[in-house]
Amino acid sequence: MPLPITALYAGLIALWMIFLTVSVIVLRREHRVSLGDGGNDRLGRRIRGHANAVEQAPIALILLGLSEGLGTPGWAVHLLGVMLLAGRVLHGLHFLEKRKGLLLRQLGMVLTFLSIAFLAFSAIGHALAEIA
Repeated sequence: MPLPITALYAGLIALWMIFLTVSVIVLRREHRVSLGDGGNDRLGRRIRGHANAVEQAPIALILLGLSEGLGTPGWAVHLLGVMLLAGRVLHGLHFLEKRKGLLLRQLGMVLTFLSIAFLAFSAIGHALAEIA
């Protein structure tokens, strides 16, 4: 069964993750650090921003695909996909910035957590309806 909405957000998030990866590579080369952060706070922040995306995006995209595949209305899948994408971008921007303010990071995590929570409850609800 094709999942075109999930494919759209998976592709966009993958491109964002490539951007985050390249931002780490650029700083690694600039500071000649091949492993770890070499004690460089800026590099450590970028590594952490990328790692968080790698930690959060897969389960969210799996849940998005399950939601779409189980028949959640397209508009709802798009809404949750936009929330997830916005959350991941805002969160990642925090780690690319030199300033230490938490607004982007917090807003990004709220959007990410909300999308994952809604998707998780949707998956559970669909599963229980099928089991019953």
